[in-house]
Amino acid sequence: MKLTEKLGLAALHRLDPETAHGLSIKALKSGLAPSPGPVTSDRLRTQVAGLDLPNPVGLAAGFDKNGEVLTPLSRAGFGFVEVGAVTPRPQPGNPKPRLFRLTEDRAAINRFGFNNEGMEVMATRLASRPKDAVIGLNLGANKDSDDRPGDFAKVLARCAEYLDFATVNVSSPNTEKLRDLQGKAALSALLSGVVETRNALTRPIPIFLKIAPDLTEAELQDIADVARETGVDAVIATNTTLSRDGLHSRHKEQAGGLSGAPLFEKSTRVLAQLSQLTERQIPLIGVGGIRNAQQAYDKICAGASAIQFYTAMVFGGISLAADIARDLDKLLARDGFDTVAQAVGSKRKDWL
Repeated sequence: MKLTEKLGLAALHRLDPETAHGLSIKALKSGLAPSPGPVTSDRLRTQVAGLDLPNPVGLAAGFDKNGEVLTPLSRAGFGFVEVGAVTPRPQPGNPKPRLFRLTEDRAAINRFGFNNEGMEVMATRLASRPKDAVIGLNLGANKDSDDRPGDFAKVLARCAEYLDFATVNVSSPNTEKLRDLQGKAALSALLSGVVETRNALTRPIPIFLKIAPDLTEAELQDIADVARETGVDAVIATNTTLSRDGLHSRHKEQAGGLSGAPLFEKSTRVLAQLSQLTERQIPLIGVGGIRNAQQAYDKICAGASAIQFYTAMVFGGISLAADIARDLDKLLARDGFDTVAQAVGSKRKDWL
């Protein structure tokens, strides 16, 4: 991390977390960010669900909720970028304060509740996206919707022409009863509707499913079965957790989803379990607690074909994207892997 980035982070940490986040978006708009372009090599280039990635290091949804900084993010070293979540209609989300920085734990708790400017604004911004990047959208449902499954399909239909992939997000803990859609029957109906909408597109795109880490083995089996049956192209494991084990921060009892370092082991175990249950028939994307290349590599060896992170940037800055990709290349070389794909699941048993 450069001195200027370190000083900038120190200044942001003196502010309310949501205010700091808003300023980080403004800084990116102003060009105040590293722009090495996608870090790549023959070893890092990989394919996930038909998408050609320059490297397997992605930005998780939640940082750029409204697609405001697509170009600077795509130049920051990431192999792919996911924005959103976006709902059909704009909504303010939950009352503030709703974002808490747990510095001692290298973590965050949020209860945003899908605050966003809606799919029409997002579609307009996506229309001018950089064409040489891999960009996906996290699909959400309005809190007051009478047809939440229909909302996912509606956002997809509106925005798909500008996307490389879309993610069905039924795992946020901050919209009441949203996680109920992870049940087998409800999830099957929802995904079938989204996949049907996708199949009717002029240019069909891959559909990903993002799941929670707070699932039993039986629930994971149901998700694996439904993903196979409905034709989902990849599963993102995992979203934030409701668990509060081992935290030290004064904010540890705040309601919402916990992300960051404490989630790493829990989410990686879920990833490995899902890898075993799907028998590698469906690509997995590992998310949760990653803050360095070794942890990204651990996710890959546990069964992930690619990884994403977000909270680590709160503490390590946006330059982490390029740093993780470069160091991941070295780790793959050290262990004799010529490609990312060769390493996927190579140490899965260590997490089961």
